[in-house]
Amino acid sequence: MPMHDWTQVPSGLFHHFHQLWCGELSKVLNRGPLPEGYSALVEQRSGTKELDLLAIEERYPQITGEEGGTALLTQPKTRVIQKSEREYYADKASRIVIRHHLGKIVAFIEIVSPGNKHDVHSFADFTSKIVEAIRSRVHVLVIDLFPPSRRDPLGIHKAIWQSFEEDEPFELEPQQNRVMASYDADGVNTAYVETVGLGEALPEMPLFIAPGAHVLVPLEATYNRTWDDSPKALRRLVEG
Repeated sequence: MPMHDWTQVPSGLFHHFHQLWCGELSKVLNRGPLPEGYSALVEQRSGTKELDLLAIEERYPQITGEEGGTALLTQPKTRVIQKSEREYYADKASRIVIRHHLGKIVAFIEIVSPGNKHDVHSFADFTSKIVEAIRSRVHVLVIDLFPPSRRDPLGIHKAIWQSFEEDEPFELEPQQNRVMASYDADGVNTAYVETVGLGEALPEMPLFIAPGAHVLVPLEATYNRTWDDSPKALRRLVEG
């Protein structure tokens, strides 16, 4: 299904779709890709930050095993791969360990909403949440179905990545200006970035659950099921 132009409808309608999509992603991850000992939860709070979708590590997780999914140890193949070593030798004692009552938070998925780009403060809060998580060794997958704004003229990844590599170039094609970025947070941080345009299918994206180990998140399939479950009135407005 072609990716839709969500800029044509009020942000509240996208929020409805956003909520349904998070639930669909959670169901899919729990049914297959996540290995035994990991759980995906929707909209949980970590400290003062509210996150869309978490991957929780139970006390004795297994990256591979007969039950549940198996994390992939091969390097993902995405349009852009960028690496930052600048903070690798930072004092590890200063790391923030984020925990949840089911276990340690190892990763989260964040779907960008219009409100995240609405003003300077909202955008700063959003990007700082992502940067703080990466610096805390929490892996992140960011999904942005919206075009660049004044806050992120080169896309959401560039706005996040400049906290690690300020001068590293990143090109964004005008016709492929929706960005998905997955961050392997291991001190030597690595970003795996895909860009897509309106009318194109969403790619599978890696979600890292341990350094160098990831599961693939089926964005296109879950987006399509969420779209099919959305009210017809909403779909008519989005399609114009």
